Amino acid sequence: MTCRVIIPGVLALGVLMGAAFEMSAKDVMAAANKGKDSLLNKVLAGKGTDDDHKKLAELYDALAKAKPPQGDPKSWETKTTALAAAAHEVAEKKAGAVDKLKAASDCKACHSLHKPK
Repeated sequence: MTCRVIIPGVLALGVLMGAAFEMSAKDVMAAANKGKDSLLNKVLAGKGTDDDHKKLAELYDALAKAKPPQGDPKSWETKTTALAAAAHEVAEKKAGAVDKLKAASDCKACHSLHKPK
C-alpha cells in the first residue's frame, strides 16, 4: 500500500526537477556565449579544459531542447542540433571538431532568424 503512494510521488518529483532544470535560449546564450571571455570563445581558442568542453556540450544540448524565441522551429532544430553535435565532437576530441564548432556557432546565421528584435 505504501509503495502505491511513494513511487508515484517520487516519479512526480523527478519530472518536476527535470522541468526546473530546463534552460531558455536566453539562459544558454548568457552562460555560453556572452562576452569576449565566453565559454565558447575559450573553447574555440583552444584554452578550454575538458570540463569546459563538457559544459559547453551540455549547454548546447539544452539550447537544442529549448523553444525558438521566434522563427521556424525546424530551422531552430537544424541549427541547434548541429551546434550541440559539434560541441560534443570537441568534448570527444575528434579531429576537425573545433572547425565544425566554429562554423556551427555563426551567431548572425541564427540570430537573424531566431533572436527577437
